[in-house]
Amino acid sequence: MLKQRKPEDIEAPFPWAAPKRATVHSLEYLHSNRIGTISGLVQCQNCDESYEISYDLRQKFTEIASYIWEHKSAMQDRAPTVWMNPALPDCKHCDQRNCMKPVISKKRSINWLFLFLGQMLGCCQTSELKYFCKHTKNHRTGAKDRVLYLTYLGIYKQLAPHWTL
Repeated sequence: MLKQRKPEDIEAPFPWAAPKRATVHSLEYLHSNRIGTISGLVQCQNCDESYEISYDLRQKFTEIASYIWEHKSAMQDRAPTVWMNPALPDCKHCDQRNCMKPVISKKRSINWLFLFLGQMLGCCQTSELKYFCKHTKNHRTGAKDRVLYLTYLGIYKQLAPHWTL
């Protein structure tokens, strides 16, 4: 018996997410809809406290775009160490450093843009990254560093579809 295909269209889990699996709106759309701050939930690995943190969309996107532009040729289709082992925020409750991991929910409602802007996509499991690649029609076999690289570039291209790398 054939497995039933799930619909590509879903209810967008965040205002910055498009109504398709693993898809975010473009910068142009976000700007025109006055969405300039992207937030997400993080949880301390030490004290288990959780809270929401926010990123300025333009500032963080510019940082990541610059990094990609400067290092793309050296990456050789693999995520660099800073993406594989991301620096995590410090806990403001227990003062533990580098311990606030993003709360990652079901695959269909992962906060992709928040993880991208916080450069925390490396916290995702390989299966979650492959889910992103599957629904964005990217090659999804290979080691985690390859699918992580494709995920970063995939989100970059969704945000800035007219920009070339």
